[in-house]
Amino acid sequence: MKNLHRLFHIPCWHIATKISVALLSAVFIPMSFTAYYNLRENLDQVEKAQYRKLELLATSTTSRLDQLIVDIQRLVIQVSADLNVVDFLSTKTPEQRKNLRPRIQKTLENIYRSNPDFDAAYILDIKGNCIAATDSAFISQKYGFRQYYRSAMEGEVYVSSILIGRTTRRPGIYFSSPVKSESGTIVGVMVLKIKGQGIWDIVNSLKLDKNENSYAFLIDKHGLIISHPEKSYLYHTIIPLPADKIRQISSDRSDSFISMESLNIPELEIMVRAKQPGHTTYYSKFTQKQMTVGFSPMKIEQWVLGISQSREHFEIPLNRLIWFNISSVIIVGAITAIIALWLGFRIYRPIHALTAAAQALENEDFNEEAHNTLLKVSDSQDDIGQLVRVYLDMSKKVSIRNQNLKMQVQELRIEIDESKRYRKVKEVTENEDFENIQKKIQKIQQNKVASRETEISYYARLQSQVRSLQERSALNTQSWLHKEGEDKSNITKT
Repeated sequence: MKNLHRLFHIPCWHIATKISVALLSAVFIPMSFTAYYNLRENLDQVEKAQYRKLELLATSTTSRLDQLIVDIQRLVIQVSADLNVVDFLSTKTPEQRKNLRPRIQKTLENIYRSNPDFDAAYILDIKGNCIAATDSAFISQKYGFRQYYRSAMEGEVYVSSILIGRTTRRPGIYFSSPVKSESGTIVGVMVLKIKGQGIWDIVNSLKLDKNENSYAFLIDKHGLIISHPEKSYLYHTIIPLPADKIRQISSDRSDSFISMESLNIPELEIMVRAKQPGHTTYYSKFTQKQMTVGFSPMKIEQWVLGISQSREHFEIPLNRLIWFNISSVIIVGAITAIIALWLGFRIYRPIHALTAAAQALENEDFNEEAHNTLLKVSDSQDDIGQLVRVYLDMSKKVSIRNQNLKMQVQELRIEIDESKRYRKVKEVTENEDFENIQKKIQKIQQNKVASRETEISYYARLQSQVRSLQERSALNTQSWLHKEGEDKSNITKT
């Protein structure tokens, strides 16, 4: 219990412990607050940088897709204004159209071969019937239900989402532009279809540092997934849509063989029709992990590209920064602790030696060993070294003074013993009984014993007097010893 009390009672600590704790506290407390503040700031900066990295990658890819769409739009507009196309759609009789077919077919073939990503090029008349195409499977097919036809007939240049072709069942993006006669009348629609696989390849090629848990996906303005590495997720919505909206989309697309189920990821609702790049987190059923997504909208179409990265991989730089800060604190703390312990020992060592020497001096046990111990710690030039040197000098003087005092006490004790002895002898010799005995002895020696006293009775009386004298001498001796003890005690105190 006493040791436990000393452990938690700061005034009972050794000075080395106090100094070490004080130095460590002076370093660790402010350093911990500073490190925590810097860590929070750095984590915020790194986290923002990670989000920004995802957003920039998404933005650069959407810019690439925008440029691709713009280039193809320009090509479609250019082809729709080509004289061969205009003349072909402006003909009134089947015979004239038949004469112009080789020229229009050549034009379409040249367009189709100009880019390997083109899937088909074809022309629709004002009724939505295909009258010329690079793929004969399109001829005579009716596409009046398609939105790209209806928009073009209204005079707009249209870009569709990634649709599944009704004729070929191949995914693709449809570009359409109205074909106008010299008078400005719309006489048909020029359609150019590019392969959906080309868009998918661009989107699916996005990886972050070869991270297998990262992927990209593309959604249209309705939140419909039109590009995803997992093909079973295609044409699923990220959020539930109203039934009337689903019927409208299905009617425009005529993809009755595709079920537009919802993945129900409300965290991704922020991506639908987004105007600015951003980021969010969500749980992916595809990877079975928590994901972080950075997204960016396209400028030409209301599509949004998202790049997802697993949260654990996203947090690798954050964890690296945390461990770096922790290791820095540990290293600095270890160095500080070593310095604090070294300083504490350097200060405690001479103080401990002084304390032990003071106790030895108090117990009159200040020997050569204690002197040498102090001598080892007296080489310091600071205040403690000066204190040790002063103590050494003082201890020498105290030792000499003690020796002199002991000698004086010894001499005084001898004088007292002789004085006591003289006083005792004097008390014995000056005693009346002693004088009577001496006189009687003298009488015996002088043969002057009285005739009325026999020799036997005389010796008996003499022995009785000697015993009485011995008893009195013993009492005097005890009294003298008691007084001598008091005198010694007074001398020692002095």
